[in-house]
Amino acid sequence: EEAIFLRKKITLVRAFSLLIGSMVGSGIFISPKGVLKNSGSVGFSLVVWFACGVLSMFGALCYAELGTRITKSGGHYIYILETLGPLPSFLFLWAEFFAIRPANSAVVSLAFGRYMLEPFFAPCAAPVPAVKLVSLLGYYMVLTLNSWSVTWSARLQTALSVIKLLALALIIVPGMMLLAQGHTENFQDAFDRQSLVLDKLPLAFYAGMFAYSGWFQTSFVREELVRPERNIPLAVIVSVITVIVGYMLTNVSYYTVLGMQDVLASPAVAVSFVQRAFKSLISVVPVLVALSCFGTMNGGIFTFSRTLFVASREGQWPPLFSMIHIRRHTPLPAVMLMFPLVTAMVCIGDIYHLMNFFSFSRWLFIGLATLGLIVHRHRHPELRSPFKVPLFVPVSFTIICLFTVAMSFYSDPVNISIGCTMVLSGFPVYYLIIHRQMSSRCRSLFYYLTHKLQLLLEVVQQEIKTY
Repeated sequence: EEAIFLRKKITLVRAFSLLIGSMVGSGIFISPKGVLKNSGSVGFSLVVWFACGVLSMFGALCYAELGTRITKSGGHYIYILETLGPLPSFLFLWAEFFAIRPANSAVVSLAFGRYMLEPFFAPCAAPVPAVKLVSLLGYYMVLTLNSWSVTWSARLQTALSVIKLLALALIIVPGMMLLAQGHTENFQDAFDRQSLVLDKLPLAFYAGMFAYSGWFQTSFVREELVRPERNIPLAVIVSVITVIVGYMLTNVSYYTVLGMQDVLASPAVAVSFVQRAFKSLISVVPVLVALSCFGTMNGGIFTFSRTLFVASREGQWPPLFSMIHIRRHTPLPAVMLMFPLVTAMVCIGDIYHLMNFFSFSRWLFIGLATLGLIVHRHRHPELRSPFKVPLFVPVSFTIICLFTVAMSFYSDPVNISIGCTMVLSGFPVYYLIIHRQMSSRCRSLFYYLTHKLQLLLEVVQQEIKTY
């Protein structure tokens, strides 16, 4: 009886929770090892963490301006489509669906499974099959919730954001207490240049930027935001500053308690920290970390389903995925589509290889999106955006992203080459399916299958334009 469309249910508090909940996830609990390993010393790793935070702020400010200029949801995809054209936007969509998003979701899911099982098997490592089984169960729970209700997904994200900040506080407080008592021995010779390997620095940045990734999440749900012109910039600035401060203090706490060798040797840094500093909480902190990862999974599914929804609406993805459930008002087909790929990557993947694999494609297209902001400003000088950043911010962010992507070929040629091949494989698909019209017989079969799936899933096209 009521119109079917995606409602504006994301307030400022929910936008802030979405950003915090997406950024503070598995990254700060697994990335310290990757940053330290590829930067070579405690001091340089802290520099990398701070630089990643500043770089994230630059990117977040660029996306905040894009979000006020371009009123559609869809994040990276819609920004590249509107500024650079249909081919690069389809290549992003292709890489995002087949590489970036399933690998990212698999990394977070595996971290969830590892930390959830850690208290039951400590001091031994949890069995890999058990970790993967729990990882998949957690992912399927989030998938079901996002298919069921937008409101409940947003409420869960708000609650889990509070838990994430509590988990960080439980790591920061004991570390700062020890540091105040004079335990600075792990910071002696912090900037050891002999262990610095420059060609590994891009991988250190990938690990650090993975921990900060999530600052762009509001751009995916722009059409569902209440007062987006005001709330996008406000939520972005407050959340990124909060995370930078939290991450820097957390890493200082790690090094104060554990030291460089212990961080490198630990399969779960947060658990090793608690074993050393807070034995009474040995079973609590891993659960808090697991819930933190759970929130990141929730935010990732919530936002990426909107990318598929918008791409379908723009004609670059099958029309079924721009449909909404008639009672739940959720983009059900788009939410469910990631199910098989994430399952496969969780079953066969390793956290650190997956991280390098998807980071190349992700940062390539984020760099192209901010390049698109520069192009959009040049093409449309008449547009008066309610939020505008100085030109050097998108220019410097774009250069750093593309330079890091280029350098990563020297650091990890195998995984990066796989990621590059995945992007390039989208070229023939674009020209054969998107650019060129299908035959009438194929089109009839395609729409027949779409209609049957539409009846099965109880979904219809959005009835009200929301942008």
